[in-house]
Amino acid sequence: MKKTLLWISAFLITIGAAYYQRKTGPTYPKQVPVTLNDSVYELKLVRSLGLDERSEVKLNIKDTSVKATLYYKRFKSGDEYRSIDFFYRSYPVNSFVMNKIFRMTEEKGLFADLPPQPPAGKLQYYIEITDSNGTQTLMREAPVVIRFKGTVPGFILLPHVIMMFLAMLFSTSAGLMSILRIPAYKKYGVWTLILLVAGGMILGPLVQKYAFGELWTGIPFGWDLTDNKTLIALIFWILAVVMNRKQTKPLLTLLASIVLLLVYSIPHSLFGSELDYTTGEVTQGLILTFFIHNPKNS
Repeated sequence: MKKTLLWISAFLITIGAAYYQRKTGPTYPKQVPVTLNDSVYELKLVRSLGLDERSEVKLNIKDTSVKATLYYKRFKSGDEYRSIDFFYRSYPVNSFVMNKIFRMTEEKGLFADLPPQPPAGKLQYYIEITDSNGTQTLMREAPVVIRFKGTVPGFILLPHVIMMFLAMLFSTSAGLMSILRIPAYKKYGVWTLILLVAGGMILGPLVQKYAFGELWTGIPFGWDLTDNKTLIALIFWILAVVMNRKQTKPLLTLLASIVLLLVYSIPHSLFGSELDYTTGEVTQGLILTFFIHNPKNS
């Protein structure tokens, strides 16, 4: 019974951390409420696009009397904003799950096309929407930023995601077991380390290579936060596993599990790869930019 509750707790903690990470990350759609013709809509403005996806911004508005215009320019450039109108479109949804389970066969709404950018390239945009009550501007003072990325093969991306989730699950379980002095914490500590190496240090760089053209952008080659936080967690888990091989050091396992939990909770892709349109080079953000960040430029 104790172990069952422990695993349930570990699973809930892992799910909570994963949800928080995704919800607060800079690639998660920006949710913006808007009232149009006396109806309230919760717009989800795209902030990440794969080069294999349609390069467009969608407004989930089926009211064809509503008109909208998108204003965009390259991020951190001296460009002037360009404008393009939204058009009402309908796309077929070719997915067995969406068709059969959710009964969704088509995708409708207002769509505006964007010029695709190279991997790690970014565009910033805001929107003007007109209904029967007039025109309102959304996100002009704090434009939405889209980052483009290359296509990551599913046979690399899916195992990476699964392994990182399992690493977090086993890490949390090992941490809870160390508190309760359950000897199995050593075994799950070893599994955590194996999964971190495979998912974070082997598959992770491959995901980065396909998406942004670089295998590793953490220390000593760069300041990519995703790579560096994985490296920090790995160091703590190596220490915990090595020190527990012939000794009993549950506090080290607990520390490593807490570090991984904190690392896992940091928004994914924060301070990630970014194309410098001036030099043509892909750079990584510094943590310092978090403190001096100007919302008008993001």
